[in-house]
Amino acid sequence: MSTTSFNGSTVNHQTFVLVGIPGMQERNSWLAFPLCLLYILTLFGNLVVLFVIKTEQSLHKPMYLFLSILACSDLGSVASTMPTMLGIYWFDIREISFTACITQMFFIHLFQWIESAILVAMAVDRFIAIRDPLRYTSLLPNTVIVKIGIAILSRAFCLLFPLPFLIKRLPFCRSNVLSHSYCLHQDMMHLACADITVNILYGLIIVVSTLGLDVVVILVSYILILQTVLSIASHTERLKALNTCVSHVCAILIFYIPMIGVSVVHRFGRHLSPIVHMMMANVYITVPPVVNPIVYSVKTKQIRQRICKMFR
Repeated sequence: MSTTSFNGSTVNHQTFVLVGIPGMQERNSWLAFPLCLLYILTLFGNLVVLFVIKTEQSLHKPMYLFLSILACSDLGSVASTMPTMLGIYWFDIREISFTACITQMFFIHLFQWIESAILVAMAVDRFIAIRDPLRYTSLLPNTVIVKIGIAILSRAFCLLFPLPFLIKRLPFCRSNVLSHSYCLHQDMMHLACADITVNILYGLIIVVSTLGLDVVVILVSYILILQTVLSIASHTERLKALNTCVSHVCAILIFYIPMIGVSVVHRFGRHLSPIVHMMMANVYITVPPVVNPIVYSVKTKQIRQRICKMFR
């Protein structure tokens, strides 16, 4: 394991150090139980949603198939981060190897990009369902859903595949202490003692060209949905149509608001307490996977009825 002396101090290049509660490492155990509970709830909620969709034939429709992909993405996201986070807060295992760190970084960003694309697909799905309900299932058969799922995964994988190599090329001869309890590209690259312009530009390009485009498509879809709903004569039918979008709108807000919050705090909140950064980062990574199945279970009548039937 190689080490390098830098300004009189020796830094291990083969490991990074993750951070729990900044400045209060002895109190990390305070968050261990809440995080463990969130982990269990996330696994339970998403697995129940997947089980209900798989076993209930009436739910084998585009909307619910997209929801099952979203649940798989949430499970992947929490599986990528929660074991490491629990290791820090419960057992004070803060070191992570360089290879494990860039692997975790890749999968965290991969599932973020997948979830963003799923939300786009679900927005288009809601538009088709409201605009042309009679041809809804024929326009989105299972084969098309599978192709969309493959396209979503392929897009995310191809865009993020260069990230580990962009990090691997950098020399790390400064501090090896990261600012979160998991590894992110922007966090790792700022520890490098070399020019990171390529990393910054590539990160900016893929964010603008994918997440930025995703937001635009979602907004356009909902503008078209509102136009379609307003053209419906019956007030009851308008409310019924809009009600089918409530769960999806909640999922959009749950995903994008923490992401924007973390970006704003990271860029403009350097004067804020490190604890604020830590809390925002943990909310960003843990809240969407646990809240999504709750929202869809509560707001979607068919799923709610099936779950109630399961636990009677």
